[in-house]
Amino acid sequence: MSDRTSPERVALIGVVVNAALAVTKLLAGILGHSFALVADAVESLVDIIGSAVVWGALRYGGRPADEEHPFGHGKIEALAGLAVALLIFAAGLGIAVEAGRQIVSPHESPRPFTLFVLIGVVVVKETMYQIAHRAATKTSSNAALSDAWHHRSDAITSAFAFAGITVALIGGPKWAPADDWAALLASGVIMYNGLRLCRGPFSELMDEHTPEVAERVREATLAMSDVKGVERCEVRRSGRGYRVVMHVEVDAHMSVAESHRLTGRVKQAIREQYSEVDSVLIHIEPFEGARAGVSSSSPNGSDDSNRAEG
Repeated sequence: MSDRTSPERVALIGVVVNAALAVTKLLAGILGHSFALVADAVESLVDIIGSAVVWGALRYGGRPADEEHPFGHGKIEALAGLAVALLIFAAGLGIAVEAGRQIVSPHESPRPFTLFVLIGVVVVKETMYQIAHRAATKTSSNAALSDAWHHRSDAITSAFAFAGITVALIGGPKWAPADDWAALLASGVIMYNGLRLCRGPFSELMDEHTPEVAERVREATLAMSDVKGVERCEVRRSGRGYRVVMHVEVDAHMSVAESHRLTGRVKQAIREQYSEVDSVLIHIEPFEGARAGVSSSSPNGSDDSNRAEG
């Protein structure tokens, strides 16, 4: 069973790490005459905001359902993930604009000590990415995944800055703009990552069907005795968990009490096998032989009359 609180801890650690790195890179960039490093510091400042937003969303999204929110609070995690993704894109766009301005403005070449700062930054940020990505994967959190990729985008920015400063130092004063070109290239990667990260949270907010999880749930249900078939099985993500809606076929002569007890056993079996499933809503239907075992992810053609849910 995954630890659903781990993304919260990682996000909080990220806030502290990003704050320390932002100050270090900003001072090194100003003293070392490197705009790429200053741009990197701006990226870290954005990371602080992003990690703080994700941490707050994970804390709120982890609350249990209540009277005002009977379906839980998980959607706020998708909103936070989308906000962070857009924040990444905006940071990349801002860096691109300033890098273009620096390229056409004469300035001093970067100082050699900035390279050592960047090596440390890349190592720290890539380590944070690995830790955050593992936590996000285990809990299926789009917000935590956006935060993880925020760390990697910062590592990429630092790697580009390292390359640009190296070229500027080796090439001499004529190659001083290499530092700014590095920042411009890094901004393109950052903007691409920001747009790519929008898809997961957007799909969650739109309640997109999750077929791979639905198939696993369907197989677990069909393995239960007295279950004759699964007509429909629809799954959507909500925060760090999934919500399932199923149409289960049983013997037409089964009593309401018996079918109700069966739904309880089905729910228990699903949750025991897949802890990420937060809720299961089951609609009981009479078994009609030829339609047994048919599974559909589309609600079209459904008849919700005479519903008996368990």
